[in-house]
Amino acid sequence: MKDTTTTSDTVSRRPTPAARGGRPRRRKLTFDRVTFFLAFLGVPLAIFVLFVLYPFVQAIFWAMTNWRGFSPDYDFIGLDNFTKLLEDDIFLKALRNVALLAAFVPLVTLTLALGVAVAVTLGGPSIGPVRGIRGASFYRIVSFFPYVVPAIIVGLIWAQMYDPNAGLLNGILTKLGLDFEEFSWLGQESTAMPALMFVIVWGLVGFYAVLFIAAIKGVPAELYEAARIDGAGRFRMTISVTLPAIRDSVQTAYIYLGIAALDAFVYVQALLPGGGPANSTLTISQDLFNTAFRKGQFGYATAMGVVLAVVTLVFAALVFAVNRLTGGGESEGKKKASGFKARRAGAKGGAQ
Repeated sequence: MKDTTTTSDTVSRRPTPAARGGRPRRRKLTFDRVTFFLAFLGVPLAIFVLFVLYPFVQAIFWAMTNWRGFSPDYDFIGLDNFTKLLEDDIFLKALRNVALLAAFVPLVTLTLALGVAVAVTLGGPSIGPVRGIRGASFYRIVSFFPYVVPAIIVGLIWAQMYDPNAGLLNGILTKLGLDFEEFSWLGQESTAMPALMFVIVWGLVGFYAVLFIAAIKGVPAELYEAARIDGAGRFRMTISVTLPAIRDSVQTAYIYLGIAALDAFVYVQALLPGGGPANSTLTISQDLFNTAFRKGQFGYATAMGVVLAVVTLVFAALVFAVNRLTGGGESEGKKKASGFKARRAGAKGGAQ
């Protein structure tokens, strides 16, 4: 009897083909499964194809024409518009400008935002539970306030502050004894781009600070306690605990900020509608707008848009590649977390 029971139990616990490494059985397509896929996969996919993929393919077609935008007549000219872009000095200058914006704006913005987030969430006492500084809610509101103001308003406000004759910035610097009277921040080729970058960073840093604060709040407190047991200070905890734990949030924020910097149309149009001195702040979106609506060259402008889309995709791919090459991923975070937990458990065992 005992042998019979053991045999039956063994048979009942026999691994399925999927567990043995074989092919898993295909589930039957029931009415519920079909409707589920149609509702939650088919509809979003159809919307994506209709409003994202199809317009992009259509843009590629119009980029190969000499369409003027206001008539149904056009000629198919192939890759002539893209060849012309490679010889267009103004477009190449705009491409260099957006490359500078994509290189510096995300880096500076996220560094400042992370500093604010760490100070608010981890800047409390060094002894006792890990908590933020006093009045953390107030600092969150203050840092988020610039993002509440529309970008066009931010640009117009700073355009007035940069005014060489009646601007607040020159007035404050002059009162401090510095020789900045009638200094044109937006009229100098050497200062126009840094001034533009400062406005973009000022307008966006608060939002990403709040985003990082929310991400840090989700990090288990026991990881910080384990780091403290190891003798880590705030800077070390930021590098070894906080950054690996919120790495995915930083990656997503970097991509969004890079896309915003590659465009930056609203800020540039509000501050420097003419593209700045010697086109030092001209962006691709600004050149695209002027080419389409002022020159009536919609086919050529569409080619600029296609190039901007490709540059954006390349930027996102580079961010993903750098994150992967530098050890990003869920498994790496889990390894570090388990290491801290093990050291914390060992410290508790030694204390006992």
